[in-house]
This record gives sequence, structure tokens and C-alpha cells, in this order.
Amino acid sequence: MKTSTEILYTRKYKDGACNLLKPEAFPLYAATAFTANTLTEIKQAYAQGYTYIRTNNPDRDVLASQVTALEAPGLDRDSLIFSSGMASISTTIGSLLQSGDHVICNRNIYGETFDVFGKMFSRFGIESTLVDMGDIENIKAAIKPNTKLIYSEVCANPTMNLIDIPEVAKLAHDNGALLMMDNTFTTAVSIKPLTLGADIVISSVTKFMNGHSDVVLGCMTSTHEIIETVRPMRMLFGTPADPFPCWQAIRGFETMFLRVEKQLYNAAKLAAFFESDPHIIKVNHPSVDSFPQRELAKKLWPAGDEHMTGMMSIILNTEDEAKIDEFMAKLEFVHYATTLGGLRTTLNHPCTSSHSHMPDADRRKMGITPGMFRVSVGIEDTEDLINDFKQALAVLD
Repeated sequence: MKTSTEILYTRKYKDGACNLLKPEAFPLYAATAFTANTLTEIKQAYAQGYTYIRTNNPDRDVLASQVTALEAPGLDRDSLIFSSGMASISTTIGSLLQSGDHVICNRNIYGETFDVFGKMFSRFGIESTLVDMGDIENIKAAIKPNTKLIYSEVCANPTMNLIDIPEVAKLAHDNGALLMMDNTFTTAVSIKPLTLGADIVISSVTKFMNGHSDVVLGCMTSTHEIIETVRPMRMLFGTPADPFPCWQAIRGFETMFLRVEKQLYNAAKLAAFFESDPHIIKVNHPSVDSFPQRELAKKLWPAGDEHMTGMMSIILNTEDEAKIDEFMAKLEFVHYATTLGGLRTTLNHPCTSSHSHMPDADRRKMGITPGMFRVSVGIEDTEDLINDFKQALAVLD
């Protein structure tokens, strides 16, 4: 059975815990607790059923089963759902690492993930080293006897830098470490890091997975051993997801292949347009020939350019703020938003948002300039999308 079909019919929950009656649309179980009438029932509920909302919930379990079907087809894995993408990162790391451990982290990562390592867990004696993972030799040089985890995004935010997942996984395992990947920008519709050797994959369900810009959730998929290490800590951290956003995301998952495959297609076509437009001096998307890691992209995505990622970044041929404002105002339906992965195409300006805290010189070393926009591609008609950018870019003549 194809994963796109399996997701529609995968509704795994605790057998015998409650009568779910096989509804066509899965119900919302918003109750904070499930009741019992006898000690026998209570013991049974604690053993296999539903008790308290922070401990377990049917909507959370069903969403977790969908995530597992998507991320780990054919693998003996399980998933956990968290209150946000950042909750999935911090709870997993906080459950698996301890004082004295060392993490190697891709220097091109989401700013708040960097803060988790640099500002949060450093206070508890967990050391981290930032490296450019575009060259595996940099990772080799950073490995220490106490290295327990290597962490990266599949596509870095916002420069889209890649890592060779199979090679980095082998390096991690040869040195007794785990490889943890953030799959938010790509989703398992595009690439499945667990099948390429990664040990843990996390995502912000808030983004492409839900796809409707109306929930905040995170997920983590891994081995049963890791899951059962993190599960009780998730309860203690207080980071399990609430039922309502899980219920919303269950619907989002059922249309994910329709949405995301269109976004991947649109992104490849839009990137090709940007590559040819004289108003764009750089396109960061793994489908274009000018992408520095083009050969690695072909290795990671053998299915082709239209299966890569709905995210990209572009650099305009100007850093004049007035001209940039004119370009943005000229766009007819593409708009600015501080999120990504939704149905509509949106822009984000890293220099005034995610990387605003960094000195300009440091941003430029990473390839981030005032002329850069991150683009999250939606499901619009491809020609309409290209034409909107074309007419707006004309103001930069």
C-alpha cells in the first residue's frame, strides 16, 4: 500500500481503551480525563488505556500513527507528538543527553535551535560545536570522545545548505553517536532521513505537515527505545500536544500528498524562473544548476527536481530598502508572513526576522544579505505564481 493511501486509513490507538466506533471523520477527544467506575477498570486504563490528557489522548495517538507511517515506512519505529516544533527538539535533547555530553551542530540552522544548544543546554553542562556540514571533514574534525549527537536540518534555514545524510549517519554511528535530523523544510513526502540512516527525525507539524497555518505542533520519530526514553520526560516537561490541534492536523495529514507534491512542483518551476530573471542574483534551491551542492541534491533526491523542497531563498539585485518595499508592495497575492508551509506563497526577510540579532558581517559570511528573501511556495497555479513575481520584479529595473 502506498503511503499516501495508508495515511488515510492509519488510525492507531490503544486497543480496547475506548469505543471509537470507526467514524468517517476522527472525533475530537477534548476531555482532560477518562473516567472509571472500579479499581479493575482503573488498573486496565493505566495499563493500556486513556487516563489523563497529559499522559495520553486518542487524537494525539492517531496523529502519531500518521507521522510514523509517513516518516518510517517498513521500519519498526514510533512517533511522539509535542506542543510545538521547538518542544520536540528541546524535549528530545533534554531526555537523551546529560551533563558532559557533546553535540555537533550544523552552523546553518534555525536561530532558536541554535539557542537551545548555546543558551539553554549549555547551562546544564552539554557542550556544542557549530560546524559547516557541507564538508564532512569538518564534522570529523569536531568529533570528541564524548560526542553523543550530530544535529542538522535537511535543508538549512534560509540558505538551503544540505548534508550528505548517509555519510554523516555512518560517521555518527562509527563514533557511537546518534544523527538527529530536522525535516521541516522538506517533509517525508520529499525525503525520509530515517531510511537514509538517521536515528531521530523531528519536524514542526505547524508548517507543511498541517499546511493550513492554523496549528502549532511538533513531532519526533525514532526507535522504540528512544521513544520510551523520551515519552515519560515529555510528560514531565509538560510538552505533549493538546487534542484540538492534533485533531486539526489529522485532517491536514490526509491531504498532505496533494498539497506538498504541488508545492514541490511549484517550487522547482519558480526556482527555474528566478534563475533566469536578471533581477535575481542568487537562487538557493537544490533544483537549480547554480546550487553549490547540486550533485549532492541529485544523490538525495533521485526522483528529480520536482520532489525536493517547497522552500527556497533568493537574493535581489538591490539592497535599497525603498526599492525592496516597492517590490513587495507590487506583489498581488504573494505576501509576507512569519511562518511557512501554508497553502499560499509567502515571503520572509531573514535580516529583519530570524537573523536580525546577528551583525551584518556575520550574516554575510553565511550568505544572508539585506536583499535576501526566504520563499515558502504554496499551491497556486504555477503560471499565476510566476507571473506575480515577474511583474513585481520589474520595478527593480
